[in-house]
Amino acid sequence: MSGNEFDERAVAERQEPEPTEAWPSREQAVGESGNGAPAADAPAAEAEADTVSPEADTVSPEADAAAPSPEAEAEAAAPSPGTDEPAPNEPDPFASWPQAESAVVVEDAPDEGTSLEHVEGEIDVPDGYTVLEGMPLGKRRSVAVVVSRFNGGLTNRMLSRALDALEEAEVAPDAVTVVPVPGAFELPLAAMALAKTRRFACVIALGAIVRGETPHFDYIASEAASGLQLAGIETGVPVAFGVLTVETVEQGEARIDRAADAVRTALEMADLFARLRASAH
Repeated sequence: MSGNEFDERAVAERQEPEPTEAWPSREQAVGESGNGAPAADAPAAEAEADTVSPEADTVSPEADAAAPSPEAEAEAAAPSPGTDEPAPNEPDPFASWPQAESAVVVEDAPDEGTSLEHVEGEIDVPDGYTVLEGMPLGKRRSVAVVVSRFNGGLTNRMLSRALDALEEAEVAPDAVTVVPVPGAFELPLAAMALAKTRRFACVIALGAIVRGETPHFDYIASEAASGLQLAGIETGVPVAFGVLTVETVEQGEARIDRAADAVRTALEMADLFARLRASAH
């Protein structure tokens, strides 16, 4: 076969594809047209559709100047800094939400200069409900007091105030066991050991941690709080947190009475647990 014959045959094959259901032959296309005119070849139509004139890709300088750049579009879409409020025409999505009548959540307003964090409150339970509530009573109860020797200028006064509060609650002196430990870090371990003996209705932990120049304060305060809570959770014996975490010694001296609060908390929880056990039988 000569080169010319091979080229002519290749052109004929390229122009006459194999007839298929989706691609009829030239004779079938002519027969279906009804007027004897050959149907347009699909490959040719596709080629024409895929052909784009050079003029279509040419953009005039005027149109290019009028079109905004991507940087300008991004700046227009980005909100201006420092404006979190919605646009004036946009509705407020929180307009239908109930508004608080007051930001003060304390029933009784404290005296001027009193911290809101330590205002006492009462729980009003409607009639018809069963209420289990403990009382800070110390009769016939054995109490353990674990106290830190570190910052003894504060903890000695806290211990004295705690013993006074126990006496006021009618806890007999011979029913109180005092356990000094080196520091606040050792309070949880001693409280856990005392609670596990099952000899005491409650345990009171007293200590004072004063912030210094290093992060030591944060580690000790965190571990003392979580450890004392763990001692109560694991044993089921109330463990009261009477540890001061203050910035200065002066702040600690102003909070010595927190030891008495810890005593009342421990006795109330011990009485509550006793009532709970009694109601279960």
